[in-house]
Amino acid sequence: MNNSDLLTLFDQEQRRAVTYPDLLREEVRLVVRHVSTAGQDGFVLHSALDEQTAEAEIDAQMDYFGGRELRLEWKVYDHDQPPDLRDRLARRGFVVEDPEAVMVLDLNAALAILFDQPHHLPHCDVRRLADPADVRFVATILHEVWQTNFDHLVVRLQNDLTRHADLLSLYLAFVDDEPASVGWTYFHPRSHFASLWGGSTRSSFRQRGLYRALLAVRAQEAAARGVRFLTVDAGPMSQPILEKHGFRLLSLVYGCKWSPAKRDKHGVVWEL
Repeated sequence: MNNSDLLTLFDQEQRRAVTYPDLLREEVRLVVRHVSTAGQDGFVLHSALDEQTAEAEIDAQMDYFGGRELRLEWKVYDHDQPPDLRDRLARRGFVVEDPEAVMVLDLNAALAILFDQPHHLPHCDVRRLADPADVRFVATILHEVWQTNFDHLVVRLQNDLTRHADLLSLYLAFVDDEPASVGWTYFHPRSHFASLWGGSTRSSFRQRGLYRALLAVRAQEAAARGVRFLTVDAGPMSQPILEKHGFRLLSLVYGCKWSPAKRDKHGVVWEL
């Protein structure tokens, strides 16, 4: 499948029609948005805008999320219209983050190293987590790697392991019984795609192939479940590793984040 056809399929299945556990999907006017049912903010994943409609739709989404005191992340892809959508969001107070590479692997043509050459994979203990209590290991790794708060993510992963275990596979790589690296997969009903997340390794355990080991076990599971494509939003450290294993660049995506202002009981305005 060429990149143009694959991008069309990706936009339809992974942006317009995709659903996530315990997120309310709403297709309104010219956007598809997802809102947490637990009050944990939301995001716009797809838009069909042009020069004439963009400003009004940005206003509408800011009103919607601001009225509910929810943070908003607007995911803008390189091929989205209008071409200056990121700039328009920035002028309205959105913080535009550095781009991530949308990488895609066709499992029908995946390299053999991911499937039938286990002697090329590093020696480590890769475990699939089933107990929501073990998500504490995920929090430990992510906090050490990124030095930020992942409480909302931990709650979501625990909830999804409890209520939607068929849609989430969460793996940890242990070295000498120490949690060293983490990655997980979301499976999407009626889709050719599964999405990979996490891909984080503690600094003291890097350069040992743990990322590759977690990639392999997740690719094997996805293929066994009949998935055709794997997708990853990759940072600059992950992209070259993924390319070595057959992933190709499909697009770039920018997270554009906005927090509504809120007044406390004294009338002071602050950011959520």
